[in-house]
Amino acid sequence: MIILTGGAGFIGSNILEALNAEGRSDVLIVDSLGTGEKWKHLVGRSFLDIVSKHEFRQKLDKRWGTIDAVIHMGACSSTTETDADYLYDNNYRYSVDIARFAMECKARFIYASSAATYGSGADGFDDLTRNLSPLNMYGYSKHLFDEWIRDQGWEGACLGLKFFNVYGKHEEHKANQASMVLKAYHQVKSTGAIRLFRSTTPDYVDGGQVRDFLYVRDAVNVVMHCLHHPDVNGILNLGTGKGRTWNDLAKAVFTAMDIEPSIVYIDMPTELQNQYQNFTTAKTDRLVQAIPNVKFWSLEDGVADYVQGYLQK
Repeated sequence: MIILTGGAGFIGSNILEALNAEGRSDVLIVDSLGTGEKWKHLVGRSFLDIVSKHEFRQKLDKRWGTIDAVIHMGACSSTTETDADYLYDNNYRYSVDIARFAMECKARFIYASSAATYGSGADGFDDLTRNLSPLNMYGYSKHLFDEWIRDQGWEGACLGLKFFNVYGKHEEHKANQASMVLKAYHQVKSTGAIRLFRSTTPDYVDGGQVRDFLYVRDAVNVVMHCLHHPDVNGILNLGTGKGRTWNDLAKAVFTAMDIEPSIVYIDMPTELQNQYQNFTTAKTDRLVQAIPNVKFWSLEDGVADYVQGYLQK
């Protein structure tokens, strides 16, 4: 059996699809479907059962049979969540409980960390760096768990992936936390234009802030490769290693929709200005060393595949 937390969510549901494609349906999903439409991500998929985080957490000391892997994608991913107690329990303590459970079961343990751990990026984006200063509680909760794994001496026995800016199908339920690709697509459909933040520093032009945009298909391919290669361990950046601007992304969306670009720049909300990252790009040396043949979709090709192959259908 494989335990997949967040299995109805964005990256988790795409991992479930990949597991099914390999003929695996012995997957226990740990997630909450709630009152939204997250359940739609599971239509056509095969799995054993769905249990809530609370139910699963209460039964971690029970006998579950043979568990091949625990893939932990379940977390609150909102960078604007202000309930620090909730984030500490949900993203840190819960992850500690699951890590201990996976190790006791001698199961392959793969979990989602985040590029938000790097904060402003002033100290770079090297995944060996430990002295980090996240800008929000979400990033701090992820950083705390990375450090806990290292303090246990488990960095060589499991895999943490610092996801950079992931976009792709099944992110609709994320609402305001969805990728700019999805937001831009709907903005073009409704207004014909894409809104981007003005720069708050002379170092970057409006819309020139840089991100490492990762197509979810690439993210899943790396997870599946590492699932089958238990020798790939550590806390690794998962990004393309190529920084692109928001302007690049907007133009890619317009091209995919076959519409002339129209970009409107708006002021950045005051509450975001002190925690906004103007530059994030993964340092991928260790990822490439661990997976020498790793390949990534270009921003233009990934956006076109997402827009034309999913959103427009």
